[in-house]
Amino acid sequence: MIEAPAAGGSSAATRQALIDSDVHIEVPKIEALFPYLPNYWIEHIQQTLFKGPVDSYYPPKTDLAARPGSRPEDGSPAGSSLELLQRQLLDPTGTEIAVTSCLYAIDSLRNPDAAIALASAVNDWQIAEWFEKDNRLRGSIVVPTQMPAAAAREIERVGDHPAFVQVLVPVRTAQPLGNRNFHPMWEAMARKGLVGGVHFGGVPGVPPTPTGWPSYFYEEHAGMAQVFATQMTSIVCEGVFDQFPTLRIALLESGWTWIPAHMWRFDKEWKNLRRLTPWVKRAPSEYIREHMRVTVQPLDAPEFNHKHLLDIVEQLGSDDMLLYASDYPHQHVAEPEAALLRFLPDHLAQKIRSENARAFYGL
Repeated sequence: MIEAPAAGGSSAATRQALIDSDVHIEVPKIEALFPYLPNYWIEHIQQTLFKGPVDSYYPPKTDLAARPGSRPEDGSPAGSSLELLQRQLLDPTGTEIAVTSCLYAIDSLRNPDAAIALASAVNDWQIAEWFEKDNRLRGSIVVPTQMPAAAAREIERVGDHPAFVQVLVPVRTAQPLGNRNFHPMWEAMARKGLVGGVHFGGVPGVPPTPTGWPSYFYEEHAGMAQVFATQMTSIVCEGVFDQFPTLRIALLESGWTWIPAHMWRFDKEWKNLRRLTPWVKRAPSEYIREHMRVTVQPLDAPEFNHKHLLDIVEQLGSDDMLLYASDYPHQHVAEPEAALLRFLPDHLAQKIRSENARAFYGL
C-alpha cells in the first residue's frame, strides 16, 4: 500500500525537475506554413476553397480548448504563440523539457497529396518556429495516419532530427491501431527510436462510438476513454509489441484511472481466449506496463479524493507508468500537483514529475 507523505507534501528539492509530456502548439493560420510548402500548394490554397484542415479535436471557443488568457490578442488559436508559452508555462514552472503536440487535423483530409504535403510543412514549421527558438522543447512528428505507408516515409524524413522524440497519432482512427495496415508506421517509429504518442481526438470520418454518432460533443468527450481502451486492446491483441519489441507508446490526454480495471478484464479474457491470438505470449497487463505510459492529465476521480487516487496508482502495478502533463493550454478541473502529486511519497512524485518521462523518451 502506498503511504501518503506527512502534511505539507513533497519537499522543495524533489520539485526542481519537471518534464511536461503534453504541451500543445498550434498552427496560427495556413499562411504560416507557406514558407515550408511547395509553390503548387501555395497557389492551390490561395486560388481555391481549400484552406487546409478545418476540423478541430475540441470546440475551439471553449475553456476546454483554452484556459483564460492563453489566446493571443490577434485572435490566433491558443497554443500558437511561443512567447505566451514561455511566459505562461515554461518560465514560471521551471520546466526542464516540454514534449509538444501539434493537433493539426491532417487525418481529416481526403486528398492524400494534400495530407502528405501539409504534414511535412507542419513538421518543418515546428523545427524552424519552435524547436530552434527554445531548446527546452521536444516535439511530435505530424503524419498522415490515414495512410500508414506515407506516415512511415515522413517519419523516415524527419525522424533523426534531435528535437523529435515522438510521433503523434490521434486515438480515433478508421481502423483499430493494431491492424496490420498500420505496421509500416509502427515499424518506422521503432526503428527510429521514437515514442508513438496516441492522443485524444481524431476526425477520421467514422463515428466515435461503437453504435454510431452521438448528438453532443459532451458524449464524445466523456466516451473517449473507451476509444483509448479499444486501441490499447487492439495493439496488444494484434501483436504489435511482439512484432516490434522496442516500440513504446504513450497515451496522451486519455485519463488513467480506468486502466487497472481494464487490465484486469483484459488479463482474464486472455486466459480464456489466448488460443485465438497465440502470438500474445504474456498477460496483456505485462505488455502494457512494459511498453505503455500515460499522462496524468486529465485526472478522472470522484472529487479528487487522494486516498482513492493512491489506491489506483497502486493498482497500476508499476511506478513507471505515469507521466506529468500540464496539457497547456487546455483547462482541467484540477492540476496534478494539487490533486495527486503532493499526496505521493517523494520518490514516486519525482518519478512522475520527470524521471519516468526522462527514461521513456530518452531525454
